[in-house]
Parts: sequence; C-alpha cells; structure tokens
Amino acid sequence: MNEVAIYPSLKNKVVLITGGAQGIGKSIVEQFIKQESLVAFLDIDVKAGEDLVTKIKLEYNKTPLFVKCDLKDIDDLKNSISIVKEKLGSISILVNNAANDERHDIDTVTPEFWDDRMNVNLRHYFFAVQTVYKDMKELGWGNIVNIGSFSWMIAQGGMPGYTTAKSAVMGLTRTLARDLGVYNIRVNCIVPGWIITERQKKLWLTKEIEKNQLERQCIKRMLVPEDISKAVLFFASDQSSGCTAQNYVIDGGIVN
Repeated sequence: MNEVAIYPSLKNKVVLITGGAQGIGKSIVEQFIKQESLVAFLDIDVKAGEDLVTKIKLEYNKTPLFVKCDLKDIDDLKNSISIVKEKLGSISILVNNAANDERHDIDTVTPEFWDDRMNVNLRHYFFAVQTVYKDMKELGWGNIVNIGSFSWMIAQGGMPGYTTAKSAVMGLTRTLARDLGVYNIRVNCIVPGWIITERQKKLWLTKEIEKNQLERQCIKRMLVPEDISKAVLFFASDQSSGCTAQNYVIDGGIVN
C-alpha cells in the first residue's frame, strides 16, 4: 500500500484539503506532500492538525500549512482560505473532504440537528468552491475533488441526515462541473465505501462486522484511507484530464 505513482502535474501546485487532520483527509494530505505539492489543510481539531504537521516534518522534511477552521462557520471558512492564498498563492486544487458520520435515530432528529448535519456534511463544500474557483478561473484551469459516500447508495439506515447530505454531494458535483467547465475547471467526486480509519476502529469495527463486510465485498480485505487518497491524486492530476462530472465508487465491489 506504500507505493505511490508520481504525477508531475501536481508538483508545486497549491492544494487545499478540508478536514485534513485525521482519517481519509490525513492520508490525502500525506499523498499530496509526496507529490511535492504546496499543501494546506483546514480542520477544527488543533491538536490533530499540529500532530500531523509534526509527523510530516519528521517523515518528509516538508511543512504543510495547517489552518484551524470551523467549516460550519462560512465566514471562518472564507477567512481561512484567504490565509492559504496569502501564504501559498492561488489555489488550483481543492479537495472537499470534511464530514461527520455520527449515527442518529429518526425520532431524535430536531430541525436544529438536521441543519447541523447539512452544515457539517454539505454546505461548506459549495462555499469552498465558490471562494476558490475565481483563482482557478484566473489560472485558466483547476481541479475540484469532492468526497462522497456510498451509504445512501446501499440504503444504509441509522443516519438519515448524513446519507441525505452525502447523496447531495453527487448532485453538487455534476452541476458545478457544468457551471465551471467553461473555465477549464474539472469537478469530480470520489465515493468511498467503508474505509477503516482510526475512528471506525474505535467506534464500530468488530470481528463480526468485518466478516459480514468482507462477504459483501468482491475484494477480500478491508479498505484503508490510502485506497481513497491515491484516487484523489489521479482525479486532481492531468492524467484524468478528460474526466469531469463523474462519481467514482471505491468500495471493494459492493455498489453495482
């Protein structure tokens, strides 16, 4: 899992990743560092963000830019993006990754909680694009990669706010691809299946659940964050130059 393809088109490009301190986002940050991109990431968890910066310094002798940001606060998001532009330059690659798959029962959902699920899982995707696409327009090109979820595709229950928001990422991807294609900006969506992050291990993974998951998958191993982050590199690079408005499922072979 450690072998990485090198994409020359990613070298020295300014990349912004939301929710980059942990899980899939952390892996995305590391993969772009390996490409010698100029990497910035936003996250609300200061300790996790600082720990990742330290780890990357030690392992790769490079320093990504970490900016603390509450993505539910759109003004904070816009200000954070301004900091990235000021320190690194015009953003040409955006990875909308941040989300929260907290489980919730139908009867516990209030209007306030519903709005919060939309805010943490969907709304900031649009406003991040709205803020950065002008840089891409001036550059004459850009790549946006949204991270979705297969949860709604397999009719997963137990978190209707999350699955609804994630299904909307597909629609957002396709409509933005149409609106921004005229500026040579591509917009694609990576759709992860069940990816085993530290959070998943801590909260939900058991031997029985793992056995059931592997029975459903064509590939008989649990998927890890690198399975997603390596695909993000491809869609952010010139190797996918003809791809836009696409939703690419990486789930080990469940969705058909």
